[in-house]
Amino acid sequence: MTVGDTLIAPQASVNPAISIRNVTQRFAPAGGADGVLALDNVSLDIAPGEFVCLLGPSGCGKSTLLNIVGGLFKPSSGEVTVAGRRVDGAPHPDEIAFVFQESTLFPWYTIIENFRIALKFQGAPKSERDDRAMEALQAVGMAGFARHYPSQLSIGMRQRVNLARGICVRTNILLMVEPFAALDEQSRMVLGEDLSILLAKTGKTIVFVTHSLAEAVFLSDRIVVMTARPGRIKTIVNVNEPHPRAPDFMLEPRFGEMRNDLFALLRDEIRQAMALQRDPLKVRA
Repeated sequence: MTVGDTLIAPQASVNPAISIRNVTQRFAPAGGADGVLALDNVSLDIAPGEFVCLLGPSGCGKSTLLNIVGGLFKPSSGEVTVAGRRVDGAPHPDEIAFVFQESTLFPWYTIIENFRIALKFQGAPKSERDDRAMEALQAVGMAGFARHYPSQLSIGMRQRVNLARGICVRTNILLMVEPFAALDEQSRMVLGEDLSILLAKTGKTIVFVTHSLAEAVFLSDRIVVMTARPGRIKTIVNVNEPHPRAPDFMLEPRFGEMRNDLFALLRDEIRQAMALQRDPLKVRA
């Protein structure tokens, strides 16, 4: 790499917010066949307050790894701990919040009613729920739409609300699965700025799945580059730029150089992933 630092091994942390150890995931179809090896022996430590991006070709296991960290299902082997507690196929709503690509708002409730449900599920006192909801909506410029229904908001506005809901539950960790993928480039840039500001203000630990090279460079402290299936860590790239990050960062020569270097790392993996899609049960050596 010509810009930034590239690490082959996972970066260790004395007291990691998230520790992933030798995680392997195989999806077996009905009938007892071996199935598809999605992740192969992945290990990674993520420090408190760090923004880590998972970047790789389609089907490499990025979202699968995020779902395992979030406790949505158990890995075939290996283990994940969050704040020292083992994640064993069960969510930890006191520690982890999800922000998905698709809106997960209930359409028959207003925005603030959706927030109340999320806070109730987390166990927040009823007396705090509206104040916390409005504080989070204010942080993303959506406080004026608290009494609106999701259908009355644009896609970009709904994604701002989804981000605000992730803020309002006040977990230490946010797991984000391509939350801006459906947005136009301008909206993605603005929401990326908001997310960088959020990280600087709150010190949350964020793990972010994306296919956008520019988004990865602009947002991340570290970029975990993954191989084509089965997903393994190919390399880890450090982005040495403090938060919050201003749009001017994207105009600097080193920004373009890092983005180009990431593409060089991924080019062969993307071609391999395309070949594997034609033969789903094929396993890469």
